[in-house]
Amino acid sequence: MDIYQVGGAVRDAMLGLPVTDRDYVVVGATVDAMLAQGFQPVGRDFPVFLHPQTHDEYALARTERKTAPGYTGFVVHADPSVSLEQDLLRRDFTVNAMARAADGSLVDPWGGQADLQARVFRHVSPAFTEDPLRILRGARFLARFTDFRLADETLQLMREMVQAGEVDHLVPERVWQEIARGLMAERPSRMLSVLRDCGALARIAPEIDRLFGVRQNPCHHPEIDAGWHTLLVVDQAARAGASLEVRFAALTHDLGKAVSEPPDHTGHELLGDAPLRSLCERLKVPAVCRDLARLTVRWHGEMHAVSRLSAEDKVRLLENLDAFRRPERLEGVLAAGLADVRGRPGHETDAYPQAVCWRNALRLAMSVDAGGVAKRFSGQDIANRIHVARVAAVSAG
Repeated sequence: MDIYQVGGAVRDAMLGLPVTDRDYVVVGATVDAMLAQGFQPVGRDFPVFLHPQTHDEYALARTERKTAPGYTGFVVHADPSVSLEQDLLRRDFTVNAMARAADGSLVDPWGGQADLQARVFRHVSPAFTEDPLRILRGARFLARFTDFRLADETLQLMREMVQAGEVDHLVPERVWQEIARGLMAERPSRMLSVLRDCGALARIAPEIDRLFGVRQNPCHHPEIDAGWHTLLVVDQAARAGASLEVRFAALTHDLGKAVSEPPDHTGHELLGDAPLRSLCERLKVPAVCRDLARLTVRWHGEMHAVSRLSAEDKVRLLENLDAFRRPERLEGVLAAGLADVRGRPGHETDAYPQAVCWRNALRLAMSVDAGGVAKRFSGQDIANRIHVARVAAVSAG
């Protein structure tokens, strides 16, 4: 048997990037031969094994035949007669279709090295259209590799796949997985832009797609378009190194503007809850991301306007955030708020003094001895008494 390192490990090493996941293709082997050498089978749909010492993945060289819509509708053929070139031909992009032999030599039958030097993601063959997950992977790669572009012919194939309904067969968990990985990349806006360009965004996240073309007040938003503002905001969250939940909150904070009255969009915070719920249910978004996004959608306007709020309003908002038990929620909403403020041309380095105000309000309110209040007013409306004491503390501060 012959063993080759393949895929992203080869690509990233050639780019001088750290290599974390190493995958290998084994040519000329059988399942029995792999088992005899101590490899542990893990592949359910095709022969993949874990190395007995390193636990790296080793897959038998294989070909695939499309049998049904979606990314699972394949029949896999793997036996010793399948060549390395045939295996590489089934891969998504040429830069991922290179292999490194044990002696260090590069096997590049489909032009991956040239595309790597040109910084372009290009599909290997027309078989690209058979797996709709590749649309999301390609978009995610662009968010990570910010100096790469997508080949025009590959973008056209992606559009044809969307028009053929292939994207509609993706399961929510895989869509969310790819979206989340793209959000955690250097420039998430590039992923979202490509998904919009090929029509996939309107299928998988119509609530976000509807923001494009929505006019905002140019006095506050030089970018005017709500969709473009969203792209700028999510990139600002990424630039700050924010968590996934903060980046998702940044992505969804203005969903209500698609259904509110332009250009001022008064009340869009309240209107944003319904489209956010729809999006989260469709993609099965994890609760930690969903919950912070809901708080951000509902309260980001008031968070920005802290200077106009009374002590009563401030305490009520902190209670709505559950900030007294979970102060990290306030920090998450503030992080999304900072990205919102900076997600406008000419405001990329603006300060966010509102964060100082809110942290101070929380500090003052938490200085109240809730236990002492409970003992003092035993048998009375304890929650309201604590609330009143907190308002007084914030007002005095």
